[in-house]
Amino acid sequence: MSDTSLPPTERASGAKPSLSKSSLSRRRFLNLAGIGAGAAVAGGGAALAAPAAGTPDPNIVPVPDWTKTLGAPVNENPYGKPSVFEKDVVRREVTWLTASSQSSVSFTPLYALDSVITPNGLCFVRHHGGQAEIEPDKYRLMIHGLVDKPLVFTLEDLKRMPGRVNRAYFLECAANSGMEWRGAQLNGCQFTHGMIHNLFYTGVPLKTLLDMAGVNPKGKWVLAEGADAAVMTRSIPLEKAMNDCLVAFGMNGEALRPEQGYPVRLVVPGWEGNMWVKWLRRLKVGDQPWQQREETSKYTDLLADGRSRRFTFVMDAKSVVTSPSPQAPLKHKGPNVLSGIAWSGRGTISRVDVSLDGGRNWTTARIDGPALPMSMTRFYLDFDWAGQELMVQSRAMDDTGYVQPTKQELRAIRGTNSIYHNNGIQTWLVRSNGETENVEVG
Repeated sequence: MSDTSLPPTERASGAKPSLSKSSLSRRRFLNLAGIGAGAAVAGGGAALAAPAAGTPDPNIVPVPDWTKTLGAPVNENPYGKPSVFEKDVVRREVTWLTASSQSSVSFTPLYALDSVITPNGLCFVRHHGGQAEIEPDKYRLMIHGLVDKPLVFTLEDLKRMPGRVNRAYFLECAANSGMEWRGAQLNGCQFTHGMIHNLFYTGVPLKTLLDMAGVNPKGKWVLAEGADAAVMTRSIPLEKAMNDCLVAFGMNGEALRPEQGYPVRLVVPGWEGNMWVKWLRRLKVGDQPWQQREETSKYTDLLADGRSRRFTFVMDAKSVVTSPSPQAPLKHKGPNVLSGIAWSGRGTISRVDVSLDGGRNWTTARIDGPALPMSMTRFYLDFDWAGQELMVQSRAMDDTGYVQPTKQELRAIRGTNSIYHNNGIQTWLVRSNGETENVEVG
């Protein structure tokens, strides 16, 4: 049987028709990577390129230094830390973005991460008045307003509350990608999209606490207030509060980090991050929104005609290719793996398409790992690169039928005055040498 239906890199003399798809993919990778018959193949299927005759590989033949001496003892770093060779895995700040570091933001290194859960030490940070340091035994959470019985909870009260849950959700700042509204600005997905993280939160449903207090029939809204110097406050519709909001004291299996609201924060799945009030100290039930500073002068969407959209809570479907990207350029010709993340505050990501030519043609990417409602989803596309220029894009769709728009489609409706809720399709230009930059297509 002939194998002429295969691409040239997959053809082999005397190929057997019983070869599995995985066998073909493995052989194709070895061929494209330049690993030929002289390579040594380990039992697990890993392949090593054979060195030129008489030239032993210095990284294989000699016994390396780390094998000749004892390594660091157990608990050298009691909490642990990344390898010293992983220098890119850090949060970064754009120092000119805000006047004060107490009211600033740092960015998650999306380009250096894989899977969907963000390590606790790499979650982006946004403060409005600096980080509050709260002693856990002095922490109190008050519920009052239009309730039958005002209540006060300690941290221990919350931790022993029945109905504890663990939920994976993304938290995205409303201003994520905000500097890109009028055009390509920052060169790196850490800076264009890095005001987001995705965690497993541990806590109790807000509904449990409100039910204990007994919400008055006139109650329609909940005011959440933080204990930081900015006294961050946001009005949340009671329907949302009773649906899926959490009062959380844990993140990824440990206590909240101080910069993430220790000891307790509010979790508002799928909605803009400023509503996830940190250092939560008070919940007041009322019959209308409070019109606080952060929901009037801030976190409103200014339209082209001067009007403003308020209470645009939901973070719509969005995606970004994290590799290749400006901070993760292509380094090798032949087989490559495109990787990215997608998320939607409306529901679950159902599909992600990828274009390598600026949106002319699209290929459905492979979604891998958990695809959960209002949580990050990881996607991949295996592709071959011969050194040609690429215009890389991704387009997310969720299970409500929502499709991520282009930046032009978004601007046609919203104008360019806003800095919030920019979920337009991102474009990366990959040059022939692999270097990648932030661009826009017409």
